[in-house]
Formats: sequence, C-alpha cells, structure tokens
Amino acid sequence: MKAVSSMKHQAKPQRPEDERLPLGRSFAYGFQHVLTMYGGIIAVPLIVGTAAGVSQDDIAVLIASCLFVGGAATILQSYGVKFFGSQLPLVQGVSFAGVATMTAIISGGGGLQTIFGAVLVASVIGLVLAPFFAKIIRFFPPVVTGVIITTIGLTLMPVAANWAMGGNRTADNYGSLTNIGLAAGTLALVLLMSKLGSAAISRLSILLAIVAGTIIAALLGLADFSNVAEGAIFAFPQPFAFGWPVFDIAAIISMTIVILVCMTETTADILAVGEIARTKVDSRRIADGLRADMLSSAVAPIFNSFPQTAFAQNVGLVAITGIRSRYVVAAGGLIMVILGLLPILGRLVAAVPTPVLGGAGIVLFGTVAASGIRTLAKVDYEGNMNLVIVAVALAFGTIPVVSPTFYDAFPTWFGIIFHSGISSAAIMAVLMNLLFNHLKAGNPERASVFVASPPRMVRADELTALQDGDSFQGGKLVAADGTEIPVVTAAQYTVVKQKLDNGEISCVEDIRKICDETPRHQH
Repeated sequence: MKAVSSMKHQAKPQRPEDERLPLGRSFAYGFQHVLTMYGGIIAVPLIVGTAAGVSQDDIAVLIASCLFVGGAATILQSYGVKFFGSQLPLVQGVSFAGVATMTAIISGGGGLQTIFGAVLVASVIGLVLAPFFAKIIRFFPPVVTGVIITTIGLTLMPVAANWAMGGNRTADNYGSLTNIGLAAGTLALVLLMSKLGSAAISRLSILLAIVAGTIIAALLGLADFSNVAEGAIFAFPQPFAFGWPVFDIAAIISMTIVILVCMTETTADILAVGEIARTKVDSRRIADGLRADMLSSAVAPIFNSFPQTAFAQNVGLVAITGIRSRYVVAAGGLIMVILGLLPILGRLVAAVPTPVLGGAGIVLFGTVAASGIRTLAKVDYEGNMNLVIVAVALAFGTIPVVSPTFYDAFPTWFGIIFHSGISSAAIMAVLMNLLFNHLKAGNPERASVFVASPPRMVRADELTALQDGDSFQGGKLVAADGTEIPVVTAAQYTVVKQKLDNGEISCVEDIRKICDETPRHQH
C-alpha cells in the first residue's frame, strides 16, 4: 500500500503547469519572477505619483501598495479559485497601458482620487464583460497567436534597451558605456550559466546573473544601498490612504478603454503562456483569467493601486527557464505581498541597478519573440492569405515601437488603444484573420502576389543527368565525390555534346572552357 501511495504521489501531473517543485526551488524561481518584473511594477506608481505632485513618502506608499496588490493578484491568477484565475504561470502587476490616461486625468485637473474612482468603476465593467470577451478564443488560431507572441517580445525590447542604458533618460550617465557594459556583463553571465551543463544553474541563470551583476556593480560603486535602512520596516497598505475615490464620467470612459486594452493584453499573455507551456487554453480558462484580472483591478484602488494585467516579461521567463509550474509563480506572488508589507525588503530589491535588469531583459524578451516565431513556423502559408495577415499585423504591432508619436494626432481613445503594440497587433491580427479566413467571399482562387511562392516542380527529363548523392550546395551542383557538376544552358549543352561525341573533351575543365567561349543563347 505504501509503495502504491508513493507511486501516486510521484505521478506526473496531467497538466504541466500543475507540477509541484520542492519548496526552496519554488521560492527561488518565484523570486526570479519578482526580479524580472520589479522594474516594471514600480515604474507606474513612480510616474503617476510624480505627475500628481505627491511627496516621496507618498510615492513609497504607492509602490508598496502596487507590490501588495500585484502579489495578491498573482496568487489569485496562478493558484486560482472557482471562476477566478486561469491557473497558469502568469504574474500580475500594474499595467503600463493606463499611464497616459492617468497622467491625462491629472493634467485635466483630477487627482489620485479621480484615478482611483475611474479604475474602480471601469474594472467592474470589465468584470461584467469578461465572459463575453473570452468567447473570441476561436478567432485566435496560430497565425494570430504567433503574431501576438512575437509582438510582445518585440515591443518589450525597447524596455530592455532603456534599462540597459540606465533607465533614467535625464541622468548624466544615461546611455554611458559603463551602464551598457554592466548590462552586457549580466547578459554574458546569463549565457555562461546557461552553458555550464547544470540544469539547476541553467534554470536559475537569470536570478544568479542578476545577483552576480548587482555584486559586481556594488564593487564598482554603481549600486547604492544607502537608502535600504531608512524608513519603516513593516507597513500594511492603508485602504484609501489618499482619500475616498472621486467618480468623474469622462475619466471613467477613458479608463474603460484602458481596461479593454488590459483585457486584450491579458488574453494575449494567457494564450502566449499556454502555447509556451504546451497546455490547453479554452474560452472558459480565458474567462476565469480575465475575471481574476478585473477583480484584482477593482480591488486595487481600495489599496491605492492601479489597473492590473498579466506581465509579458514573465512569459519570457517561463519560456527561457522551462519552469511551467503555476505554484512557482504563486510563490513569487507571496514574495511580492511580503515586499509590499516590508518596505525595507522592497528598498533592497529596488537597489538592483537598472542596467543589470536590462542585460537579463534582452534574453527574456528576445525569447518571447522567438517563441512567437516558432508558432508562426507551424502556420500553413500555401494557397491562403496568412502571410498577408502576419505582415499587416506585425507592421501595426511595431509602429508604436519604431515611432512612438505616430498616433499623437489621433483621437485620445484611438491613441490609447493603438499606442500599445500588443493591442495593435492583436486587434489587427484578429480582424485580418476574420477578413481572409472567416469571411472568404471575394478571396482570389490563387493567392495574391504577397503570399508564399507556388509549389516547386522539376521536369522528369531534368532528373536523368542526376545520380544518387548529388546535391545542390551554395548555388552549385556537387557530385557525391565532391566535384562540381557544370550547369549549362541549352545552347551550351548542344556545343558540349557535339565535342563529347567527337572525343574533343576529356575533363570538366574542358567543359567550363567551352561554356565560357559559347554564348548562353544562340539563335
């Protein structure tokens, strides 16, 4: 009986995301997730708090609150309860999509209370829409998901580059060789640890490289830990610390658009991590994930935080480490909650130099793009318009990356949606897929000039001169023994054949000489 029980205990889970790792490894990998997204989760409260003109202490409260809420949201999303949580290794945090809208609300005379009121109402609207939003799963075949995953990686590369340059564009050393060198050193450490042959070290390569990079930075005087001991050690986020929310109709409408963008991004990330983890994702699972997303966003303003969404950075970490366990991510969520309750630990993690995160980010975000390319490689491009779908959707997804001001002259609501490369690519890929693969009326019988070339053919008589072992290498026809077989035109072949019959040719060099002397076309 004990043996049977032991076998059941060690049985491989039916879903890869349900794998349980030892506690120590779970928290180590979870901490790696926290470090990967830490720079992103503190950036939003820093930007919004500065725009609102609040004190440094109040900004610290916003940061701690965002960590606390993000951690709780991550646990809900990854561990999951009935109707809430996709039960996938997804890390939740404050969405960048709302930064422009929140700063616009402040510029229009509103304050943090107006932002919190708009987030609360818009998130409740999103919670109601979640089940309907999830029904679009059938419109996300590989040609769509591949574009979205690739775009996620591409749109995150400027973030990695900015981190590698220092993160603060106003700093004197922004873009210095010192910063970029530190990022390059961290990247080299990631690659080196991935090459050591140890599976454990390889999977922890991001975390270990970040720790090692931080130590190197400290030895070089590039890391500042002087502020770690200042301030409170323990602090519970106070509900409505900035006052009761204010409900403004215009702000709510603008924030509802942001919430729809967040839902689009979360849907894309659920599909992406499902593809990477090689697990089934259906409309029910997407709906559960979106409900967790929206519930977290609705609770966020109560604890002085902002809209929540799945973090694409961590999708890359799942891809590069191969750790697909949702319990690892739940452990990372618990770490975030602790960081939110222990500001001193938050200050310690915040001391990690931004270029170090940039070096790790290059690998992480590049891996996301590579995963998307792998998905696109499975798509059938023959006799259809899939290449056009990929081309147009990728183009729209990269426009905000290569030209951030492209949508500045558009209406605000339009700019909010399409300024996110992920949202742009997702919307265009779905629309193009509908146009060409679902509404097929008007499609040409033969695909357009933009799609993949037609099937290749070879005439039977062209094969008579070939022998087993012949191959085509570097534009040349090579025999099995490694000698080059001359490729001639019909006119040259006539001349050579005549000389062969007359015994005037004895080697390949003679054939080449005759071909050089004979025009390629004779009339």
